[in-house]
Amino acid sequence: MCLLSFLKPGITPDLDALATGAEANPHGHGYAILTAETILVGHGMNAAAVLDDFARVREANPDGPALFHSRFATHGIRNLDNCHPFAVGGDIRTVLAHNGILPENVAPAQGDWRSDTRIAAEDFLPQRPFGSLDSWQGRDRLEKWLGSDKLIILTRDPAYKHPAYIFNEHLGHWHDGRWYSNHSYLAPRYASYPPGFLETDYCTECGYPLDEQVGTHCHWCGFCVACELGYPECECPVVPGESRYADLLDLEHT
Repeated sequence: MCLLSFLKPGITPDLDALATGAEANPHGHGYAILTAETILVGHGMNAAAVLDDFARVREANPDGPALFHSRFATHGIRNLDNCHPFAVGGDIRTVLAHNGILPENVAPAQGDWRSDTRIAAEDFLPQRPFGSLDSWQGRDRLEKWLGSDKLIILTRDPAYKHPAYIFNEHLGHWHDGRWYSNHSYLAPRYASYPPGFLETDYCTECGYPLDEQVGTHCHWCGFCVACELGYPECECPVVPGESRYADLLDLEHT
């Protein structure tokens, strides 16, 4: 899943929300903050330590945009090197962070322990496959390649027109000057949950308990943890036993 968040200039982080997101996405954390001269970047596997560092650095540098990322691993091993954000093409003036699962052309080959996002940052995007990201055409090509994924770029490279970019911004949402890629930063709505569904016990979209859950869809609201879209936008296959979501599909197509 991952949780990717963005702060406008002058906005302080909601540390409780980010801590909740980190608990739901526990496989590494990182941040980037733009200053007038550079980008300040931090990474770590311990969420509390990274959040403390982020809060301290943000307090000292409140005037630029910033991002925070908590990882839910899909490709690549769970280590510090695979924590977002990543320098683009090794140039520390530009970093990116991502939420989702990228297309197969950046999936790691056998023996490559990098994440798909790290491969995209290091090998693919530096080739400018979509043209200028400051053009409508380039932005559109990148967002179509991303599909339902979201991506943030922060940069101090004068080759870019802007210091910050959110791609597929409309698939996330804004709250008090903060943008979130999904709702996994929200506190659970229920006090306890039955065991076992993709390392979580409740739907991160609606908070419904996922007891005896089958497949990738919440049987209450239809949210899909695989593509992070809800019914009816999600096109992931429905498996036998996905009761509430399957019933909705049957009604929709009769």
